[in-house]
Amino acid sequence: MDTWEFYSQKLIPALNQGLWLSVLIIVPSAVLGVTIGVLVGAGRAAGPHWLKRLLDAYVAIFRGTPLVVQLTMWYYGLPGVSRFLGSILGPLGFPEFTWRFLVFSPYAASVVAFTLCSGAYQSEYIRGAILSIRKGQFQAAKSLGFSNSQTFWTITAPVAIRRALHGCGNEIIYLIKYSSLALIVTIQELTGKSNALASFYFRPLECYLLTALYYLALVTLATFFLRWLEKRLHVPGMDQAKAG
Repeated sequence: MDTWEFYSQKLIPALNQGLWLSVLIIVPSAVLGVTIGVLVGAGRAAGPHWLKRLLDAYVAIFRGTPLVVQLTMWYYGLPGVSRFLGSILGPLGFPEFTWRFLVFSPYAASVVAFTLCSGAYQSEYIRGAILSIRKGQFQAAKSLGFSNSQTFWTITAPVAIRRALHGCGNEIIYLIKYSSLALIVTIQELTGKSNALASFYFRPLECYLLTALYYLALVTLATFFLRWLEKRLHVPGMDQAKAG
C-alpha cells in the first residue's frame, strides 16, 4: 500500500472517526467541569466552614492524584467494589441496581473522570477570582439592599467568571490534550485509532504525526473560541481594577 492510499483510505477515515469520539468526550467534560468549578469555587470562597472543608477535600484528592489513576479507578476499580457489595447485599434481598450503578461504560468512566478532575482545577481559578474582588463591591450591594445570595450571583459571580476566564480556558486546552488518556479504558478516540493503525501497519511516524496535527487543530479552534468569548465578556476598565 503506497503512502497516499494509506492516508486516504485508512488513516484519515479512522482518525475522523476517532475525532468525533474525542469531541463527544471533550465537550460534555468541559461544560460539566466548568459548572462544577463555578459551584465548588463559590462554595470554597463564600460557603460555610463545613462546606469549605468538604470541598477542599474534593479538590485535594482530584488535584493530588494522577488523572490516569483516577480514570483507571472509575473503570477498572469500581466494578470490584460493585462485586463486593453484591456479595453482601444480594443474599439480603436487595435489588441488583443498588450495587450495579458502580459499573461504568468506558465512555461514562472517561467523562466522569475528566469532569471531576477538570472541575477541581477550575474551582481554583474561580475561587481565586472571587477572593480578588474588592470588598467595597459587597458593601455597596449591601447598602442597596441586596441579600448575600443576590450580591454573589448578580455582582460577584459575573465579575469572577470574567477574571477566571483565562485560567479556565487554559484548563479546557489541557482537557483536549489529556482526553487521549481515554485509550486506557479501551476507547478508540483519536489516540486509540492512531495507536491501532500504527501497530497494524507498522507506520508510527505517519500515524502519530497526523494525530498530533488533529490535536493541534482542536486546540487552535478552542483558542479562537475562547478569545472570542473573552472579547464578548470584556468590560472596559475591569482589567485595571485592583483587588481590595
